[in-house]
Amino acid sequence: MSAGEQAKAAAEEAFARGAYPHLVNSRPTVDKTSTLDAFAEALSFPDYFGHNLDALYDCLTDLSWLPPGEHVLIWPGSDALRKAEPKTYLAIRSVLSDAQRALGPSGRSAGSWRLTVVLPDA
Repeated sequence: MSAGEQAKAAAEEAFARGAYPHLVNSRPTVDKTSTLDAFAEALSFPDYFGHNLDALYDCLTDLSWLPPGEHVLIWPGSDALRKAEPKTYLAIRSVLSDAQRALGPSGRSAGSWRLTVVLPDA
């Protein structure tokens, strides 16, 4: 199954269980700036998003502008960034992992919003 097919399946699975799927446009995710922009677009980040890793974490662990519930961030193009900028990829993966843990069932920020991250090509 291709990354695109896996992303579609992940979105359908999220929708079926009542979660909100957010598909990252993978085409531009080949450097830090374009990747952060793609995340901001996928999750409708507020205008105050600072376009750095700290701001990414802050927005991922807030999500208050979105409806309460589980939000599934699906990033099918992660492999392109991993190949182009391995250190940036690892830093973003770390932020995604930390945010997912913070908004998990037992996370410190767990409440009305939950975050699940899916990387189909990882």
